[in-house]
Amino acid sequence: MIKFVYMINRIEGMSVDKFVEYHRFNHAPLFISIPEAKKYVRKYVVSHPVAAEGYPQPAYDGLTEIWFDSWADHDAFFASDNYLQKVQPDEKKFIDFSSVGVMVTEEKVVL
Repeated sequence: MIKFVYMINRIEGMSVDKFVEYHRFNHAPLFISIPEAKKYVRKYVVSHPVAAEGYPQPAYDGLTEIWFDSWADHDAFFASDNYLQKVQPDEKKFIDFSSVGVMVTEEKVVL
């Protein structure tokens, strides 16, 4: 299983609350609505920072995890017409692409 982690920030002028609301209630439902999400994606998670006394301010406004069984599934999903025509254009409505951080991982459960 391959996990992609996208660390994202909001576009300029958007409040944190509006960013979280849009990510959770607009973009995430759109993402999972396309048939390719059900076919290729094994897990899709959106996360947002919470206040944590004694910890530094978060470097990102949100986090998206997308899990695939294989690189072939990854490629098929991101090359699909539904992703390219519906989901990808929506990302520009709330994500500042100049600050996106990406990590490709293979998760190993230790405990």
